[in-house]
Amino acid sequence: MANHKSSIKRIRQTEARRLRNRYYAKTCRNAVRRVRKMTDKAEAQAAFVKLTAMLDKLAAKKTISKNKAANLKSKIQKHINKLAA
Repeated sequence: MANHKSSIKRIRQTEARRLRNRYYAKTCRNAVRRVRKMTDKAEAQAAFVKLTAMLDKLAAKKTISKNKAANLKSKIQKHINKLAA
């Protein structure tokens, strides 16, 4: 176990961040899955706007890397473009 007050606090902070990052990453994955399952182009486009904001926010907070966010957005946009109008 840690001996210093600062290291004990650091452990608490790290655990809180880990749980928070885990929650938001899982929420994001579920949102991506939801958009990929959509077959209506207008509905998917509306959901994509919210998903893009979520991915950008997670990338800014470094929960996911900015390249991963960019790759996901690109692939989902390709999927939406393929959908029939």
